[in-house]
Amino acid sequence: MTRVMLVDDHALVRMGFRMLLANAGVEVVGECDSGEEACSVVPRLRPDVVVMDLAMPGMGGLDAVRRLLAQDPKLRILVLSAHEDTAHPQRVLRAGALGYLSKRAAPEALIAAVAAVARGEAYVDAQTARALAMVQVKGDPSPAEALSEREFSVFLQLARGRSVAEIAEDLKLSTSTVGTHLYHVKQKLGAGNQSELTLVALRWGLIQV
Repeated sequence: MTRVMLVDDHALVRMGFRMLLANAGVEVVGECDSGEEACSVVPRLRPDVVVMDLAMPGMGGLDAVRRLLAQDPKLRILVLSAHEDTAHPQRVLRAGALGYLSKRAAPEALIAAVAAVARGEAYVDAQTARALAMVQVKGDPSPAEALSEREFSVFLQLARGRSVAEIAEDLKLSTSTVGTHLYHVKQKLGAGNQSELTLVALRWGLIQV
């Protein structure tokens, strides 16, 4: 039986996933409501698959993926997201997650995705795969593609209204380092302040209101 850890800040979402997976013979061995908690609990429970939400308060799913895989490069992670842009799946897969599934996908897609990732196979839902393919064909990437991985993480948190001090604490960085990343983000995206960064993120579907 596949052993799964659920990481999502919404208890009702976790309950729905747990019931869905249980009906498919998948055992949910633990639940977390933040990336920080996942980084402390996952190494102890050692699940076969971690199902990770992206948009969570604090560290967030993307940085949690990086931290978990730094602890255990063989860990199999399936990321779920309500985002419909192409920057997030690209970043997630580059970070080492094996799968990416839109929360708009049909319920049975979660079962298929967990099964594939548990076997060590890559999985991307059809809608996201088409969007990624179109970016390759059209060559029209999000402006966020100009950012490094760390700059992208800082950018998303800034766009959601987080302060430099809060971001530094979440990402375990100094405030001066976050300030340097902020400078580079604004330069690369042509933004003058935090409000303009939020507008860029909203325009490209990188955050949701």
